[in-house]
Amino acid sequence: MLASVLWILMMGFFVGQLARRLGAPPLIGMILVGIILGPQVRNVISQDVLGAADELRTLAVMIILMKAGLGLDRQKLSQQGTVALRLGFLPAITEAIAIAIASMLIFRLNFPTGLLLGCVIGAESPAVIVPGMLRLKSLGWGVTKGIPDAILTGSALSDVLLLLVFSLLLSFLSDGGVEQIFLPGGFTLTALQLLPLQIIMQILLGVLFGYLAARLLVLLLTKQNWTQNAVQDTLIAAGLALLLVIVAHAVPYFSGYLAAMAMGFFLIELDAPLARRLRIGFDSLWIVAEIFLFVLLGATIQLQVLDKILLPGILILAIGLFIGRMIGWYLSTLGSNWNWRERLFLLPGNSAKATVQAAIGAIPLSQGIAGGEIILAIAALSILITAPLGAWATMTFAPKLLTKGEVDPTKVTVTARTLLLAAVDTSITTEVLTKVADLARRSNGEVIVLHVINTSNQQAVEQINEQAKRLLSDIRYEFLTTMTGAVSEEIIRIAQENHATAIVMGKRGHQPWEQVLIGSVSQAVLETSPIPVILLENREPKSV
Repeated sequence: MLASVLWILMMGFFVGQLARRLGAPPLIGMILVGIILGPQVRNVISQDVLGAADELRTLAVMIILMKAGLGLDRQKLSQQGTVALRLGFLPAITEAIAIAIASMLIFRLNFPTGLLLGCVIGAESPAVIVPGMLRLKSLGWGVTKGIPDAILTGSALSDVLLLLVFSLLLSFLSDGGVEQIFLPGGFTLTALQLLPLQIIMQILLGVLFGYLAARLLVLLLTKQNWTQNAVQDTLIAAGLALLLVIVAHAVPYFSGYLAAMAMGFFLIELDAPLARRLRIGFDSLWIVAEIFLFVLLGATIQLQVLDKILLPGILILAIGLFIGRMIGWYLSTLGSNWNWRERLFLLPGNSAKATVQAAIGAIPLSQGIAGGEIILAIAALSILITAPLGAWATMTFAPKLLTKGEVDPTKVTVTARTLLLAAVDTSITTEVLTKVADLARRSNGEVIVLHVINTSNQQAVEQINEQAKRLLSDIRYEFLTTMTGAVSEEIIRIAQENHATAIVMGKRGHQPWEQVLIGSVSQAVLETSPIPVILLENREPKSV
């Protein structure tokens, strides 16, 4: 089992990075690794790990939905009105119906079985869509109109709807009829008639339990201070989110995944600093969870079932996407402020299939439903085609179809490289290098040590270089010297060319701040630099 975990982590990571360097999404490499390591090809993953694949996928999906909730923007969602809500229902319904009708004509399935296939294929993959939308939010694409937020919310709601209809149809096809429910007063309702109430209850209770969990988390982590660091905060939050998912599986009256996403959303409103810490923690968890999710996804794909239905299966997927789902997208954005380019972005951004198909694709066949082998084969085909294509197309077409807006750092994890420029001379080199070393260690940043000289003084350069080696021994740094131009102008030019986040330099002399000479280098940099400047004063005692 440990050897299997090692294979999954190491090969999944390196092949994923190889795919990234070739310009493809890392998940393509991870899925290929799963196919190769899985029982279809090499069969090196132990049965214990394969047996726990569903539980591990559940854990990974919980992590990514918490990330989604921690990245939602309430103001952007409220600006969209009912667009997010309509995206949660209409595309899923129209795609499922289009696939049902097409499967009746192509595979001669009856309508309930075709609709069962439509529910399997119509479900959207949070494992593919959520990272893509969060990446767009961190880059600013579509954030002005809240397009990533609407897609995130809609994909979560659509899975609730389709999984409920899937369960109902599965019961109907297995038992040969629709179960009747007797209510007080002699009223009798079928499960189909109760479906709207079930959907509303799943959503409302999921949101309610997510809110209560967020309140409990704030009480434990902020008000009662049960934890001492961000790692412990993340551990408790992940445990509580996983508890919601487990309880929802045992008591299926609310959506556990929706509750986890709602918990992250309400944490932003209740305690923004806690939400920011948790967002960083769940980013770290996702690095490992992503590898397990997609490698195990590839390992569970049934390649042998694709032989006979490859072309008809592709036709079914195309009909569902280009006819069914596009009708739903049009109806969902009708009356909104989205232009035609933004509506067209839903094609690459909102069509990936993966996790739900892997989880439920084999259930109809295992329960002996006629046409179950066709459902399993098309589910596998949808993963192989839409998951990598959707991940690639999202980042490829976003710059072409969406407008770039201002990024809100309180709603996303903004990953920025910290680069400090230490401008030094022979006066207070030690103080500047000590300060910049401290800042770099705190921010895990890098350093450029810059010495601007008007005349060549090799001894002074060597002395500064030796000090940098000693004081920055555990920090990645680069030592630069230049002899061209005015000193202040050179400092600013090199800082801008290297995209430095701050300039750290010393102030000559012992005079207080109010008496700094206007003509000094430090004052010139301070007044003209568009980059933040940190000035250090020489604290050595004056000579009398």
